[in-house]
Amino acid sequence: MMLKHSHEVPEEKPSLQGTKGCILRWLVAKKDGARHYAMRLFELQPGGLIPVHSHDETEHEIYIIDGTATFDDGKNKIVVNKNDALFVQPGDKHSFINNSDKPFKFICVIPL
Repeated sequence: MMLKHSHEVPEEKPSLQGTKGCILRWLVAKKDGARHYAMRLFELQPGGLIPVHSHDETEHEIYIIDGTATFDDGKNKIVVNKNDALFVQPGDKHSFINNSDKPFKFICVIPL
């Protein structure tokens, strides 16, 4: 078993070009012994953006833990809030825009 507090995990900047005002923390990763899934914590500051993108082979399970943002799938924009869950299938376009005045935080689980 492994236990750690999210603030003990180093902050990283996402590598996706065009991302702004965002940090991520790899809460559970391969280096921790995970074999099938990774769990990441994202924090998007007010005015922050994760641009529209997709992953051909990777699904995402996303759970909003705090705040409000706009989710953009390249066709539709919907507001997502604390306690919402999203399933992004492989190939689906997805983006978050934080137009609020508070940080937006979500957990994203991906296969390794």
